[in-house]
Amino acid sequence: VQLVESGGGLVQAGGSLRLSCAASGLIFSIFEMGWYRQTPGNQRELVAAITSSGSTNYPNSVKGRFTISRDNAKNTVYLQMNSLKPEDTAVYYCSIIKHDYWGQGTQVTVSS
Repeated sequence: VQLVESGGGLVQAGGSLRLSCAASGLIFSIFEMGWYRQTPGNQRELVAAITSSGSTNYPNSVKGRFTISRDNAKNTVYLQMNSLKPEDTAVYYCSIIKHDYWGQGTQVTVSS
């Protein structure tokens, strides 16, 4: 299984970024997928999840600003991040929910 994230970068507060995670080596469509983030010294935090049927879930910290989606034909999960805040700065990882597979992460930095 391989997960490859892309789309991170530096953005000003209030801006937007779209992260992508391309998956291979699995039957992508049957798995619940998630985006996590981690800052130094802290545990990884789940910021969005999407089930195989397309149901989504977000913590209050990003609800209304982040949107997770998936394209099963492309084996890809996306994270659209709007109205970004400096506290969103972190390394973002995609993962298969309840399975210990992770991408290499992509850095998102939001300047104030």
